[in-house]
Amino acid sequence: MSNLAVTPEAHNFGARVEGLDLSQKLDANSVSELRDLWLTYQILYFPEQRLNHAELERFTTYFGEHGNDPYVKAVDGHPNVLEIRREAQEEVAPFGASWHSDWSFQAAPPSATILHSKVVPPQGGDTHFADGFRAYDALDPDFAAELEDLIAVHSARRPYSHEGFQRSGGEQRSMTILPSDEAWTTQEHPVIRTHPESGRKALWVNPVYTITIKNMDDKAADELLAKLFSHALSPAFVYVHRWAADMLTMWDNRSVQHCAQGGYDGHLRVMHRTTVAGTAPH
Repeated sequence: MSNLAVTPEAHNFGARVEGLDLSQKLDANSVSELRDLWLTYQILYFPEQRLNHAELERFTTYFGEHGNDPYVKAVDGHPNVLEIRREAQEEVAPFGASWHSDWSFQAAPPSATILHSKVVPPQGGDTHFADGFRAYDALDPDFAAELEDLIAVHSARRPYSHEGFQRSGGEQRSMTILPSDEAWTTQEHPVIRTHPESGRKALWVNPVYTITIKNMDDKAADELLAKLFSHALSPAFVYVHRWAADMLTMWDNRSVQHCAQGGYDGHLRVMHRTTVAGTAPH
């Protein structure tokens, strides 16, 4: 990988990586170097990468097994690839338009999300990313110590229960969402998550899937979560990612949350997404 060029974003949160053709098989040394970069910058993006579904799947498996992606119909013949699509005439909000960590309602949420752009609108459609590491580091130490013992409750009910699907106008989407009563299931995770590879601590709650705090009354839990969300999503911790066609972007779901932006009504946008299986947060 002698031709590899890495251009970090501000605060080393995100980096542009060039000089590599991801449609080709990568050797072990290349994969190891990419993994180190991913752990360092949390978000990596690779411009000008023309990939088919099989090549995207192969790249994904360099970082682990495919994750389990419920509630959205996969691409025919490729059960690990989701098409994130919004037609020009759609009036509902973009898929993923509220801040979240992918599938945090699972017992072992994905370690990585990988998104490959196919059709990019001429305006809008950015993705915003928030850094959970810096959000944790900026907490008052005494407050951070109090949070260490707290357990958050996560659920997919807001977007993926039948009720949530109806409220969000899910039937109007071009994507096939698969609502289910399973979305009411809850999962408990620590408010402060320790990264299993780097050992760094991250503030790990998100507005879509984190519904309450264990052993706390609703009012107090809602107030605390609102405070934590406001802190975690401070502009100081946010990187605004602008897409181009054939760009592959991957991020560390164990320390990063994200939000899809609109602003491209009247234009088609098409992405293909995979996830990498993760481990139970601790």
